Amino acid sequence: SRFHTGTRLTARHPVRERADIPPGGARGRISPATGRGRRFEQWQQLKPPFSHLTHGFSGDGRERGRGTVVPSFTGEYTQRVDGKGRMSIPADFRRVLELGDPTWSDGNAPKLKVLYGDHLDQVLHVYTMTAFDDIAQSILALPRGSQDRRHLQRLILGQSLTGEVDKDGRCVIPIKQREKIGLTDGDVFFSGAGEYFEIWKSETFVQTEGRATDDWLKNKPQGYDPLVLLDQSKGT
Repeated sequence: SRFHTGTRLTARHPVRERADIPPGGARGRISPATGRGRRFEQWQQLKPPFSHLTHGFSGDGRERGRGTVVPSFTGEYTQRVDGKGRMSIPADFRRVLELGDPTWSDGNAPKLKVLYGDHLDQVLHVYTMTAFDDIAQSILALPRGSQDRRHLQRLILGQSLTGEVDKDGRCVIPIKQREKIGLTDGDVFFSGAGEYFEIWKSETFVQTEGRATDDWLKNKPQGYDPLVLLDQSKGT
């Protein structure tokens, strides 16, 4: 029951008795972006900021760290090359090339740099546009007229070419560069090397790099873990 004392009494809504909802109601305090019944003061993110940046490597070959994404080529793949020099670039490698091309956008072809200098024997090195630009800037930072700069300009800047991956995931390597590594047809071997990946004729890789690695491991004790080399480089 109520007693009239000369002052108008307003029935209190039982829900609004809660201290976190003002008498005026919560309708005007609801954000459309946050959903029904959620006040600005109580807004919560569905995901924490920068949750996509974690340590380690992602499935597409990217190394993730504190606020940075470093493209990294990893893995080994065997593909076919046709008579026109077309070869399919592995999907993981294509993703790294996209991340390393500042001009790339969804639906466009990512560009790449193919290095075929005289210092490379029977192998081609493929860099992202960003990684190769970093190398170029380091070369141009050397003293003008120095022998080191002159040799690097010829071997790296001069003996390189720009290519791209088409919509079907293929890249065309010119005949001159294919002949250099004996790759006219047959199988081509891709090997990830971190900041770049290598292109070999499959038979050549097996006979040279593959055999050299096998011989190296044979001289190590049983159960040898190559990762101990990283500890040695750190002086531990």
